[in-house]
Amino acid sequence: MRAALLAVGLAAGPLVGTARGQRAPAAPVLSLADALGEADRFAFGNRVATATSTADRARARLPLKGILPSARIEAGVIRTTDPIGAFGTTLRQRLVTPAAFDPARLNNPAAVTNAQGGLVLEVPVLNGDAWMGLRAARAAADASDAAGAWTARSTRAQVVRAYYGAILAEQQQALLGDAQQAADAGARQVRSMVAQGLVTKADALQASVRVAEVAAQRLSAQSEARTAREQLALLLGRTTAELPVLPVALPDDAAVLALAAADTAAVATTATDDTTSVTARDDIRAARAGLSAAEADRRRAASTLLPRVNGFARYDWNDPRALYAGQKNWTVGVMASWSLFGGNSELADVAVTGARARAARAGLDATVAQSRVERDAAARRLLVAMQRLALGRDAADQSREAHRLVQKRYDGGLATIAELLAADASATGAALAHTAARYAVIDAVVAWRHAAGADPASLAALDRPSAAGAR
Repeated sequence: MRAALLAVGLAAGPLVGTARGQRAPAAPVLSLADALGEADRFAFGNRVATATSTADRARARLPLKGILPSARIEAGVIRTTDPIGAFGTTLRQRLVTPAAFDPARLNNPAAVTNAQGGLVLEVPVLNGDAWMGLRAARAAADASDAAGAWTARSTRAQVVRAYYGAILAEQQQALLGDAQQAADAGARQVRSMVAQGLVTKADALQASVRVAEVAAQRLSAQSEARTAREQLALLLGRTTAELPVLPVALPDDAAVLALAAADTAAVATTATDDTTSVTARDDIRAARAGLSAAEADRRRAASTLLPRVNGFARYDWNDPRALYAGQKNWTVGVMASWSLFGGNSELADVAVTGARARAARAGLDATVAQSRVERDAAARRLLVAMQRLALGRDAADQSREAHRLVQKRYDGGLATIAELLAADASATGAALAHTAARYAVIDAVVAWRHAAGADPASLAALDRPSAAGAR
């Protein structure tokens, strides 16, 4: 009798792959492909990286000032009684007469007004520091572009993790919700059986403890599920008031293992062939471009010790009444300059840029070495995750069967309620662990592809029509 009644509640405890009733979503279910596209456009980190890259690319044009010709227009009006200025202005205006040479007028000239207009063309001929500066700036812009690409790719990896992490949290919350309902029903049945004298009060207390345990787990799961969705929204560039609607469950084992199958082949290749390159990674490309920029900047600093040659040409107009009036005159010339000593600033610049180039070389070596460590660790992690998924699936099946057998023994009066409650807790825990192991494989695939320089967005292949529900 007690077995039949208790089976109504506690036998429903094992939760392997079950889910509660679905509710109609208020918004369309967000697929991983859509989440990745949204992050590419609106993720905060991507927007910052894009703006930084644009600024650095624009800054790369600044050294062109020392390479390309420049032209400007000048205009001004002066009035002076300076003897040299007054006579020179009169001469520029071509208004000199014999009376202008009167010593009294030369020594004490009347105020003279001049409206001066000019058209100036400057032509750099040889500026080695400008050419080296241009190379350095362009290499720095390339490094910024590569860093932005690495940021975007890293954001995609974070989005995939957060997307399936949020689904995992929601799914585990649902499993624990069902577990709490089953535990509540079982506790009510046990209390009824106590009143009938079929079981002892100790049995009722043990059932109540099970209810409290599941309730505590569910509270934690609810908090984690909310946090996971908020973190995903943040990665997508949303506010916490725009939480995404997600599928009800992770992809099944078959889909996850099929996704990982190609990666395990790549892992096996890297294990036997160390020549497999990770240099396709954008962070390595950024470090390499950074080294090129540092080397070019070092050469720029050294070229400041060389002479500079620049040419110029100009037209000038001088008139006492109007700008660009009167007769024009022209001037052309070539100017060479050589800074022999500038307070040791040039040598200091050479030393600083040389040290920066050595630091950039060390940074590139460190990035390459780190990428190989990450790749090898990700390869091992993927293999372990797949093995743990197999173990988790077996454990879930075995715990479910164990619960069935314990319940059968309990029905025959051969097992205590403590054993039945333990079997129930074990089955629920195994179901949760199985789901977590499935997510761990997805996470390991993301880590492997990211470490190997591949695009984690390829995991959008896991989007399935069967996951169209939302929670």
